Amino acid sequence: MSLMVNGRTEPLPQPATLDGLVDALNLTGQRLAIEHNGQIVPRSLWAATVVVADDCIEIVKAIGGG
Repeated sequence: MSLMVNGRTEPLPQPATLDGLVDALNLTGQRLAIEHNGQIVPRSLWAATVVVADDCIEIVKAIGGG
């Protein structure tokens, strides 16, 4: 299965969740916001949010600095 993640096609095994996508992209433990098909998904729902082929995902990382 492939998904659009931040404008790029990314392969992902099926079935998949947003949690699994975060793991597959080596983003575990980072401060992230995820939009799934135009809707922001709270972190508490990532494990229950199933992604399917051709979904559009946007992932934003929080960056601190001064």
